[in-house]
Amino acid sequence: MERKLFTALQGEGADQLNNCLSQQGFRRSQNVLYRPSCTDCAACLSARIDVSNFRPSKSQKRAYRRNSYLTRHATSPWATDEQFDLFRRYLDARHADGGMADMDVFEFAAMIEETPIRSRVVEYADPDTDELIAVSLTDVLDDGLSMVYSFYDPLFQQHSLGTYMILDHIEIAREAGLPYTYLGYWVPGSPKMDYKAKFSGLQAYIRGEWKQIEDPEQYAQTAHHPLSSAPIAEQVANIQLPDRHPTKG
Repeated sequence: MERKLFTALQGEGADQLNNCLSQQGFRRSQNVLYRPSCTDCAACLSARIDVSNFRPSKSQKRAYRRNSYLTRHATSPWATDEQFDLFRRYLDARHADGGMADMDVFEFAAMIEETPIRSRVVEYADPDTDELIAVSLTDVLDDGLSMVYSFYDPLFQQHSLGTYMILDHIEIAREAGLPYTYLGYWVPGSPKMDYKAKFSGLQAYIRGEWKQIEDPEQYAQTAHHPLSSAPIAEQVANIQLPDRHPTKG
């Protein structure tokens, strides 16, 4: 049975709280921060790429070249009809039985627009037709970019657009001097999550610290170990919160 730790993300300290908890494995969903906290399973690992240690593979280089003709436009988090149409086509083709399959235009707008922090919608379009091809809802953190949710035109499935968007965000982070690109949760051994393990420089938040992932299969084998999940009281006690009244120098 799934269990999560979560807290509201609101008020003047929202940015500070988001930065602090993101560095401790939490993720944002609209105005809520959450982290899996299941009793007997620790398979969901928050993942990020260490930009300085990332080296693209041959297939990733091909994916980048294949899609490099696309134009990138980063805008404020405002939902459009064109984005929603693309989102619906993506879900129907890729995740028709998923938890978001029934989202309507109002729920989509809430996902994009209900953000109390610094967020951007990064759009990728065909420069010849101006057709929207891919979109990423991205948060800007103190130490990196967090890819909250991405989707793309299913007609371009063979173009490795998901990989391309991650590669492009790594490049954006590098240009901005940000050390990390956050990818959300990675589940070792899950076929749908294997693509994240293919990026060099991958780190995962495990038992209170970020660890470099050298052998992904190692973590798939230990996720259900009796000691893999700390008691909930211990997890809560170990969460570090930002200083609400920092000392001014």
